[in-house]
Amino acid sequence: MTPTSATRAIVEFSTRFDYRQIPPEVVQQGKLIILDTIGAMLAASDPQYPGSRIIIDFARALGGPPESSIIGRDFKVPTVSAALANGTLGYTCDIEPHSTHAVLHSPAAVVPTSLAIGERGHSDGKAYLASVILGVDVATRVSMALHPVFLYERTYHPSGVAGVFGTAAAAGVLLGLNAVQFENAYGLAATQAGGLLAFAADETENSRPFNPGAAARNGVTSALLASMGFGGPQGMFDAEAKYNMYIAFSKGGFPERLTDKLGEHFLIMDYCIKLYACCSFLHAGLDGLLDILSAERVATPDISEIVLHYPKSGAAMIDNNPLKSHCAQYILPVAAVNRRVMLGEVLQERSQDPAVARLVERTRVVYSEELDPFYPTEHPAIVEVALNDGRRYTRRVDWARGTPPNPISTEELEAKFVELATTVVSKRRAGQIIDAVYGLEGMQDVSELARLLQVRE
Repeated sequence: MTPTSATRAIVEFSTRFDYRQIPPEVVQQGKLIILDTIGAMLAASDPQYPGSRIIIDFARALGGPPESSIIGRDFKVPTVSAALANGTLGYTCDIEPHSTHAVLHSPAAVVPTSLAIGERGHSDGKAYLASVILGVDVATRVSMALHPVFLYERTYHPSGVAGVFGTAAAAGVLLGLNAVQFENAYGLAATQAGGLLAFAADETENSRPFNPGAAARNGVTSALLASMGFGGPQGMFDAEAKYNMYIAFSKGGFPERLTDKLGEHFLIMDYCIKLYACCSFLHAGLDGLLDILSAERVATPDISEIVLHYPKSGAAMIDNNPLKSHCAQYILPVAAVNRRVMLGEVLQERSQDPAVARLVERTRVVYSEELDPFYPTEHPAIVEVALNDGRRYTRRVDWARGTPPNPISTEELEAKFVELATTVVSKRRAGQIIDAVYGLEGMQDVSELARLLQVRE
């Protein structure tokens, strides 16, 4: 391996990337990921959520030229500000697409980045699709190369760290960066990368989605500066370089994963669709819990205990976490009472519900060494439900519904989108957005899509 081979490979791949080289099945997956992310952003734009309202007000108050739309509003702001606000919306509801392997929410940052840059430059739908697919691919490769477990050990949030490389890629391809500019953009992205798991102590849940929002803002900034001739650190992807991302964010990582099957396997194909508005670590357990309650016809008052067994390496993130979205002792009881977990349960307080409060005290997490070898490639869980009469039911779920090995149908994804989108737009408008996303290949200007995502205040 030559000293600059990894960086050269990523830079050349990014510079040459074009819609025409994307296989049809990857294009289709890209559309579904875009649609699902837009649904999450629209739902999050509801003014009832304080964090969303504040970040949008902040973007507006900064002022500047009206270049890119704010999702769920009827005004535009500078592109960098739009990326920040819309990227934050992308992860607010914790119901956007994610990668199990990379422990990553890159679409939350990449989809709004591509829209903001694409609207600013009047890019067509094919270019927009290509930028999203490239951005997700680069972000996912970076997370897997750094290794999400190592990032977690250093208290870094993969979506914040890896996400900024993906947004720089997405913005850079739309801006038409050349090889020199792209290497500068990636270097500038690296020097701005960050995002801490300290969000887990923020009960407001505002700083959690701010990490992808900052990744979107910083990636856009990196690409725009590079396009103007601004220099950046070189060789950031090379393990042999004196100052590289592996030293900064990991303990060596797995550099070979960065370029493994580059251009052959697009990692957006491995992304999962969430059916619950909460941390993905809880989804397999939720599937198991709801299956027990349905199949065994268990009434909520009959439950005496809920036990979740989860891989030891990831269990701390969901064990009595102050964030409701990441707390097994809150989310599992909510599911047991409501038979679902959607937006209000995470972003609004429901633990005052006596039925939920009772089960909060009767739910616990077991750090499973048996399941640990599967993490983070898989997120298996074992859930036990004990009843007042002594009966005990157990389910093991290796792949939650919505993951590639256990997929949902396109119709189910569309139904989810409509449910999310119609919290702020009409059902007719939701249908128009679906049609627009499915017809991106023929869209002459992605501003057409952006207009459909505006909501009159």
